[in-house]
Amino acid sequence: MQVVIVPTPAEVGRLAAAKIGHLVRGRPDTVLGLATGSSPLAIYAELARQVAEEGLDCSQVRAFALDEYVGLPPEHPESYRSVLMRDVVEPLGMDPSNVHVPDGSAADVAAACEAYEAQIAETGPVALQILGIGANGHIGFNEPTSSFASRTRIKTLAPQTRADNARFFDSPEQVPTHCLTQGLGTILDATTLVLVAQGETKADAVAKMVEGPVSSMCPGSALQLHRDANVIVDEAAASRLTLADYYRYTFANRPAWQRFETPRG
Repeated sequence: MQVVIVPTPAEVGRLAAAKIGHLVRGRPDTVLGLATGSSPLAIYAELARQVAEEGLDCSQVRAFALDEYVGLPPEHPESYRSVLMRDVVEPLGMDPSNVHVPDGSAADVAAACEAYEAQIAETGPVALQILGIGANGHIGFNEPTSSFASRTRIKTLAPQTRADNARFFDSPEQVPTHCLTQGLGTILDATTLVLVAQGETKADAVAKMVEGPVSSMCPGSALQLHRDANVIVDEAAASRLTLADYYRYTFANRPAWQRFETPRG
């Protein structure tokens, strides 16, 4: 796992977006895994800037959403389909037909999950999966005790997760109780993982993910098993890392650090 500590939340987004932009420039039809929530917003804002100011072309990019609420119609403003269309697809000039989201309104949820897995397998592999991490260590909506071999499925949202997401709804009661999420096994199939975290509220989860034991009680710790997992955090989110100085030194002296930067000229 490569851990990168930067001064500010904006720099977290800039560095992750530089890596993604480099990938898209090299392969315009690359397959991305898209996360929602507040953590990746700085990534998408910086990618939108690259599109507007540097000519980054995302029109051929294919993408799969990490998760979706169960029971919200696709047109609901807080469905993840709507969020991705508003915050990612339109600003980046992506083709909506190339962006796939689990069907949280399906009559047969199990069949919808199987179909989503099959679509990822047919289109993929996912070249780069964007991730955030919850305060309880969840990635996607894989709550604590999720199997590391799990695939796309329905999950019950933990009370803490519903409380964290209540800010997006008019009242806590409106937050759905269930979701569809890519499983940890699905996530680990991606070629590269880029997880971003900002703020002190994520510090415990980041420390457990990076330096704690691999445990289903911290689903994010599954990244320790991946061959190319990149964790980009700001100083606040890194504040409980025991080896923070080592991570800074390692990144500063890494010969391949240029792969985080967008080539110029």
